[in-house]
Amino acid sequence: MERNQAERIVSKLLQRADMGVTVKLEKRFPGGRLIGGKYAMNTHAITMYTDTIETQCILMFGSVERVEEYFTIVLAHEIGHAADSELPDLSDAMEQESELGTRQRLALQIEENAWNYALELVPEIETTFISAVIDESLFAYRVPVLEQSDIA
Repeated sequence: MERNQAERIVSKLLQRADMGVTVKLEKRFPGGRLIGGKYAMNTHAITMYTDTIETQCILMFGSVERVEEYFTIVLAHEIGHAADSELPDLSDAMEQESELGTRQRLALQIEENAWNYALELVPEIETTFISAVIDESLFAYRVPVLEQSDIA
């Protein structure tokens, strides 16, 4: 994905969200993990990793044909974290919680809140496409919660 494509999407979504969050563009998340975007609550800044976004898009959909939509969805999710008024309390609760199952449920809630916001921010993106991205993203959060509820 070319930088000017990403910058255009960032500008459009930030205008739509009407929020004073900073967005930086970098190529890859440090350490090699496949993280496409990250919101830092302490600096109220989002970093988007453009090369990683392309890799994720290829892994999920087999090509970069829809990488602009994919980037848009991931950015909308990160903006969702920035817009989440519950995030500071949920993050604090998660840090203070010693019970693993409760920590996992809090982590899932944080992610679901961001995705709920993202859905409202990008209504023009095809539902099946965005649902596939959301389901893949939440899978790692949902499985432990479901496993914990099976134990209980």
